[in-house]
Amino acid sequence: MAGIYIHIPFCKQACNYCDFHFSTSLNDVDEMTNAICKEIILKKDRITEQIGSIYLGGGTPSLLPEKSLQKIFNTLTTHFSISADAEITIETNPDDLDARKIAELRQLPVNRFSIGVQSFFNEDLVWMNRAHNAVEAESCIKRSQDAGFENLSIDLIYGYPLLTDEKWLGNINKTINLQIPHISAYSLTVEPRTALAAAIKKGKQIPVNDEQSAAQFIFLIEKLGAAGFDQYEISNFSLPGKHAVHNTNYWRGIPYLGIGPSAHGFNGNVRYLNIASNHKYMTQLASDHLAETIEELDIYDRFNEYIMTSLRTMWGTDLNKIKNDFGKPFLEETLKNIKPFIQRDWLKNENDNLILTMDGKLFADYIASELFLLNEDQDS
Repeated sequence: MAGIYIHIPFCKQACNYCDFHFSTSLNDVDEMTNAICKEIILKKDRITEQIGSIYLGGGTPSLLPEKSLQKIFNTLTTHFSISADAEITIETNPDDLDARKIAELRQLPVNRFSIGVQSFFNEDLVWMNRAHNAVEAESCIKRSQDAGFENLSIDLIYGYPLLTDEKWLGNINKTINLQIPHISAYSLTVEPRTALAAAIKKGKQIPVNDEQSAAQFIFLIEKLGAAGFDQYEISNFSLPGKHAVHNTNYWRGIPYLGIGPSAHGFNGNVRYLNIASNHKYMTQLASDHLAETIEELDIYDRFNEYIMTSLRTMWGTDLNKIKNDFGKPFLEETLKNIKPFIQRDWLKNENDNLILTMDGKLFADYIASELFLLNEDQDS
């Protein structure tokens, strides 16, 4: 079943590491809601199969008032066939999830929270410029569980200067003890045009240490593995049966619709990318025009997309799929290109599936890029 992603471009404040598209002004919430609903209607014929997942990301979707969220869901249910057991996730921040907000969300089809905890230590949250504190990080989880939202995911960040190994262990243990079934963990990356990048350039912040990130990543894998979690994708861990449908579908190439400014969608052959400007997005939709660019993917694009996404998962890259979907020349080139990574023990071939080893997971992006094929590769 296909999925729908909706980008809600509002936040209370900017985290120092974030380069996602958002605005800290909530003046245009109603107009943005109308534009999102208009886009849903205009794209209603792009996916005709049943919808198995809906994901509201951002930004901070939990900032929207109940009436706005209800309007979006009403529009979705009017124009799409949504499975009765569809996974419906909303990204939230701990400071939003008070008893009143959780009660509001109980009135909506939402059945899963993705909570941007990042850390359970106050000094780390201050350093990140997060809007919540450590008490809120823990209390919102317990409050959500008490209200019946047991299908929770939290985000954690590692590899930043303040995070000692002892604190990282504390974050992991806290997560396990709170019985959270899904964890998305990301190494801090310094993106251009962020406050963190500017501070590092001026010498006001310590640069990110790659060795620290790698060590904390390996420790995370080992600790969560011992607690019964699957690492079903490089950055995503879950207890059995709790893999995120939205995440899994994305990494396995299932079609999804992208709604909202800066959102992108994919149907297997075409990629859609919405403009990353609230004003231009709303202006276009007000005139019944889609604010998007369309990229037709050729066979090389589709192959490289498959390599990039599949290699990050626990299921790996299926050599038989490469042969059947892309042809024998693509398979032959892949078998040639994987040899050095097999020899280094970064990749293993398990029943014609290419799986990253523990060491290989540290170089996933590099390995994928070395397996990409360009037109001239096939002509040579």
